[in-house]
This record gives sequence, structure tokens and C-alpha cells, in this order.
Amino acid sequence: MNDPSWKFETSAIRIQIPTTREGEHSTPLYLTSSFIFEDAEEMGEVFAGNRDGNIYARFTNPNVDEFATKMAALEGTEAAFATGSGMSAVYVSFMTFLVAGDHMLSTREIFGSTASILNNFLPKSGITYDYIDLTKPEMWDLVLKPNTKLLYLETPSNPGLAIFDIKRISSFCKSYGILLVVDNCFATPYLQRPADFGADLVVHSATKYIDGQGRVLGGVICGNRDHVEKVKNFCRSVGPSLSPFNAWILSKSLETLAVRMDRHCDNAHKIATYLADHRQIKNLRYPYLPSHPQHELAITQMRQGGGMVSFEIEGGLSAGRAFLDGLTLFSRTANLGDTRSIVSHPASTTHARMTVEDKLAVGITDEFIRLSIGLEHVDDLIADLDQAFFRLKNK
Repeated sequence: MNDPSWKFETSAIRIQIPTTREGEHSTPLYLTSSFIFEDAEEMGEVFAGNRDGNIYARFTNPNVDEFATKMAALEGTEAAFATGSGMSAVYVSFMTFLVAGDHMLSTREIFGSTASILNNFLPKSGITYDYIDLTKPEMWDLVLKPNTKLLYLETPSNPGLAIFDIKRISSFCKSYGILLVVDNCFATPYLQRPADFGADLVVHSATKYIDGQGRVLGGVICGNRDHVEKVKNFCRSVGPSLSPFNAWILSKSLETLAVRMDRHCDNAHKIATYLADHRQIKNLRYPYLPSHPQHELAITQMRQGGGMVSFEIEGGLSAGRAFLDGLTLFSRTANLGDTRSIVSHPASTTHARMTVEDKLAVGITDEFIRLSIGLEHVDDLIADLDQAFFRLKNK
């Protein structure tokens, strides 16, 4: 059931696959590897694609279909396909549309594992890439090649929270027939819908805010029907499948996405404001603070500022580690977008495999700290930051 006139929150809750004869209120789990057919004719028709139906859980399952349908509706796209993780969604978005001899563009401001794909795996398939500075439109033409087919970006970026002008970049890509892929993980469709600004594909690590409670892995690729059909055909053969159980969790999680993101954003904005004049930090980044370099763009492109805050701490690597160790409420873990607040040191964890030069080019120093602000009471989070800073000062 899906009504295009519904608001975001209603779609997130009420889009469901049809109920069975049991009349269940909540979608049941379909934990099966395959599906049976009434007769040989139906089986042949479904396999040939002439009739809708489930075949094999590697590429069709009611729970996965519900999650993908819901994500497409929330992102404002025609279709979506779900994968087993966010990185599989990123990789699939490249390999579905690129072949040997093709060239792609990416910003430097990307997740460490995505940089690893560009550096270590695309070359094995004969695909080349170059980095593009999306803050300098006058330079964009200079990095184009006749075989450039795809441009990939994150906005806000991980971990530096750079904001890029999707509408302007989309116009550029369309003028050259380049596919624009936008990672919307940090914003979620509640805060930002890249397709509304012209993105061709929108990818997510659903492991993060979509789940929101650190329970399951998942990814999704949203776009028009033709693009998603190509994604589906690629995935049908190579099998980066999302499990029915994880899809069931993620679909239920979407029901609370709006209220969770409101709290994430409110807490993060208050913490960023608290940090703005703190003497022990520098280079604070939060998109909805006027001090952010792309603040004006952020407030036109995003509904709120998101749940991520980043900064550098005075004192180098030893100070950064001491600060992390001094926190008691913030979890030190390799995730984000959780109900629980998280602190990480990207230079030695999520972006450790990047070269020093590449890290410094996007502001990831040994002093750089990334906070994922959770749903705890903001007073308790600020108190925890306070005591960590105090302990660091008096160390």
C-alpha cells in the first residue's frame, strides 16, 4: 500500500506489502531461500520476467521488496534495490554502470573503504578515476575525459562534513552525459533528497541512521526504473543480497526515522553550539552553524544539520587518544547513526588505509575527532564532554 499524497512520516509507517489471509498488522518475516509455483507455466513466466513473483531469496523476497519500496518512496525515486551492506551498494553502483576503459570522478571527501575501492579494485577491472574539487566549478571541465561516465560524492561527507551543491553538479553531469551518484548516508531522506536536486542514483549504508540502533547491516540504491533494473540484473548474478531478517528490521526502523533524526539533529546542534567557543578545539564542523564553510548551501539543501559533529583537538595524536579514553558515555566503536553517541578517531580507524597526503587533503589530521550524536539527554552528553576536556587539560 502506497499513496503518493502521503507525508514522509506516513509513508515510512504505512507502506507495507499486502497482508496474508492471517490478517497480520505487522509484516511477517519470510525466512525462506526459495518460493514455489502453482504450475510449470507460472514458473516459466516468472523466470522469464513476464509475470511478477518471487523466485529465490538471492534476488527477490517480500521483506526486502517492502524495504526497497519504502526507501524509493522516501527518497522520491521510482525504484530501489537493497543490498547486504552499504559498501556493497557503493560498489554495485560503480560496477553496474562502468566497464573496462571507462573513467569516473570522485571527491576526495569520501569514506575510507570507498577510497580503497577506487585505489585497489576498480583498476583490476580496467576502470580509472580522478579526484575532482567540487568547490571549484571553474576547474570541473579540466578533469573530464572523453570516457568519463560517472561522478560519485558524499554530502555531507564522511568524516569532514563537507557540503556539495547537488543541483549545480547535476546540471554539469547532465550536460556531459555523466551519471551522478550521491551517497546520502549522513543526511538520510528525511533531511535531504538528492534526486530532487537531479542525482541519478542515491546510495545508503542502511546500517547507519536507517537502522539507527546498531543491529544489522544493509545498503540500498535508489533511482529511476531503468537504472534500478540494471542494478537488479547485476545483483541477480553476483549476489550481494540483503537478508530478509535484516530487511524486516530496516523497514520497521524507518517507521521511527523522522522522530529519531529530529532528536539527533537537535542534540547535535546544541553540542556544536557548546563546542563553538571551546578553547581546547579548533576547526569545528557542523553544517547548520554559520561558521561552516558551506553553511548557506546546507540550509538550502538540508532540512536540518544532521547528527554528526567533527573538530580537531589541540595537542596532537596523544591528546586525541586521551580525549577518547576520557569519555564515558560516548562509545568507541566503528559505527555511526546509533541511538548511542559514538566517538571515533578517523585517521587511525575508518580512514587509516588512506595515504597521509590524501588524509591531509581533506582535513583528516591526527587531531581530528568525529562525533555521532545519539539520543541520550543532551545535558548528559555535554557533561561527559566537559569532564573529558577537564581531564585532558589537567593530564
